[in-house]
Amino acid sequence: MLSVDMENKENGSVGVKNSLENGRPPDPADWAVMDVVNYFRTAGFEEQANAFQEQEIDGKSLLLMTRNDVLTGLQLKLGPALKIYEYHVKPLQTKHLKNSSS
Repeated sequence: MLSVDMENKENGSVGVKNSLENGRPPDPADWAVMDVVNYFRTAGFEEQANAFQEQEIDGKSLLLMTRNDVLTGLQLKLGPALKIYEYHVKPLQTKHLKNSSS
């Protein structure tokens, strides 16, 4: 079970007291901007990861992104943007919703 320290941090995030997966909290909603950036760098999208950093996309923002946000809002090339949305953003959103509802 996820143990959360409800004291808000300076950046508005909530401190999470549980194990990390690849240096990131397991729930994407708890990811900081650099967790999102590192996730996409690890996934092979080094160049595109910078767009998430420039736009300050944290985990909560990532989970709210639509297909159109990824395809047009980040100003990425179409091919990588499609792969990022279909193979990463959408599955993370689905997994988060499934875990939240159970």
